Formats: sequence, C-alpha cells, structure tokens
Amino acid sequence: MIGVLLVVFCSYLLGSLPTSIIVGRVFFGKDPREHGSGNAGSTNAFRVFGWKGGVPTALVDVAKGLAATLLISRIPVPAVIPHELMQIAAGCAAIVGHVWTVFAGFQGGKGVAAAAGMLIGLYPVALLVCLGIFGITLVSFGIVSVASLCAALLFPVVVFLLDAAGVAHVSSLLFWFSIPVPLLIFYTHRANIGRLVRGQESRFPKLMLFARIFHKVKA
Repeated sequence: MIGVLLVVFCSYLLGSLPTSIIVGRVFFGKDPREHGSGNAGSTNAFRVFGWKGGVPTALVDVAKGLAATLLISRIPVPAVIPHELMQIAAGCAAIVGHVWTVFAGFQGGKGVAAAAGMLIGLYPVALLVCLGIFGITLVSFGIVSVASLCAALLFPVVVFLLDAAGVAHVSSLLFWFSIPVPLLIFYTHRANIGRLVRGQESRFPKLMLFARIFHKVKA
C-alpha cells in the first residue's frame, strides 16, 4: 500500500503550496493573512492584490487540484484499487492540503479553487454548469461566498441530472462522491455563513455595480 500512501502524501504536499502567500510576499510585499478577510485563498488575494495577484493565485490553486487528480493519481497502486478511487483520494488530499497547509500553520484557503481543479478532472461537464451557476449568482449578489455555496449545493443535483439525461455519464462511485462535496465547502465557509446570517459578509464593490445593473434589468 506504499503507492496509495505516496499518492495521498504527494497530493497533500502539492495542495499545501500556499499560493496567495507566495504571490503576496514575492510580488506585493504583503501577507494576505494580514489584510482583507485574513484568509489565504484566491478570493482574498483578489481583494488584497487585485486581479494581478488574484488571477495567478486562482489559476495555480485550480491547477493543484487538477494535477493531483489527473497526474499524481497515476502513481502505481495495487490493481484491485479502482483508478477513480485513487483520483478521488488524490484530489481530496490536495483540497485538504489547500485548506490546512503544512507550510503556513495549517491555515490555508477555503478549498473552492482546489476542489474546482479536482472536479474538472472528474466531472468536467457538470463543473462547467456549476461555473455558470457561480457566475450568475456572483453577478446577482456580488458576494463570492454566496456564489460558492450555491454552486456547491447544486453540484450533486447537476451531476444527477446530466447523467439521467445522458449528457455526461458518471459511475456510481463518482455520483455518490459528488454528494459530500458540498459538505466540505459549507464547512470551510462556516465563518462566512455566520457573517451572511448577521448581514456582515463583505462584497466586492465592482461586482456590486454589476449586481445593481442586473437587478435593474430584471425589474
């Protein structure tokens, strides 16, 4: 079982790469944990560094989950273990590393970008639909956490409907795995949910402009 442990360990280390902290310190001379929401994820990187720091951070974080799922999972393991199971294990290990990074005191991001990378490898069509849901929700409300939670909540439903319609077939293993995905996202966003309930969740000013235009068009 050394191969299995190696897949999980390497995926965790890759996921632990603290992208926003590296980008912030190298290119902006700032630690994102000391500004904005204090989170080390790509959303706060956008908030603190703007798109020049946020876009590279998000792309690398997505790539971490994707690389673990498609590449690291190929490390040889016993033949009795399904490859899909190893892909899930590798992707989950990368997400865990992203959220609880060993390189930054086990305080990382919310796991959304790394999870998106894993889901690109496992459910590409379903993820595209959920990205559409994310974008519409984000433009409508101007709150990234709301968009992330809505997309995560609807993800299993999208997987089921696409499979039932014959658009994108998924195995039973992948279908059942899609169900707990929102639970992790909701867990890592528990502080955001609390702020949403209290009406204290921060908004992106530029996104709020789009939200106002969107609501005016609807009216």
